[in-house]
Amino acid sequence: MAEVLVVDDDQTVREVVVSYLRAGGHDVVEAGDGEAALSAMRRRPADLVVLDLMLPGLGGLEVCQRLRESTDVPIIMLTALGAESDRLVGLRLGADDYVTKPFSPRELSLRVDSVLRRVGRRHTRGARVDDGNLVVNPAEHLATLDDQPLALTVREFDLLHFLVAHARQVWSREDLLREVWGWSFGDQSTVTVHVRRLREKVESDPRHPRRLVTVWGVGYRWEPS
Repeated sequence: MAEVLVVDDDQTVREVVVSYLRAGGHDVVEAGDGEAALSAMRRRPADLVVLDLMLPGLGGLEVCQRLRESTDVPIIMLTALGAESDRLVGLRLGADDYVTKPFSPRELSLRVDSVLRRVGRRHTRGARVDDGNLVVNPAEHLATLDDQPLALTVREFDLLHFLVAHARQVWSREDLLREVWGWSFGDQSTVTVHVRRLREKVESDPRHPRRLVTVWGVGYRWEPS
């Protein structure tokens, strides 16, 4: 399976999460704080990171930001129930998903498997798609705009490729959660955040998008240039 780094200062939480992930066949490495997490990634990069945002010393958001400076490893955040602002910041920094505490260990394990499946399929996910100055190539996991690479997380890349490949079709947030995330349930606000992030990277004026447009009351549509 995969190697997963679990970062949480609560030993009980770590033990439960590690137990479930190991039962699912994953190799698991533990870290109790941000510095230990970064050291673990330098020694042996993991395939996925489960990252608590409320860490002593170096906080989870800072860890997320530092990881994104050198790797596109998928990151699933663990956040407190009322910490919506932290979740939004974490997603903007490049986290791929989040699970809210208190959480079901089984749900987290399923989220980990879902993200890893999508990462594992990145080379067989579909054909290259072009839209004017935008090229999305799943075989190379590379998207370029005006011949310049776009810094996209795994989820952002998946979402962009799906929308461009299905240009002019309207997709609700529920549709995108199912087709791109592979979830039959979940917080649809994560779709909204990822759409916002994509607009910041592919639109000349994200406040007035012309490519990734909103169809009010329905969802989103990719409008070819």
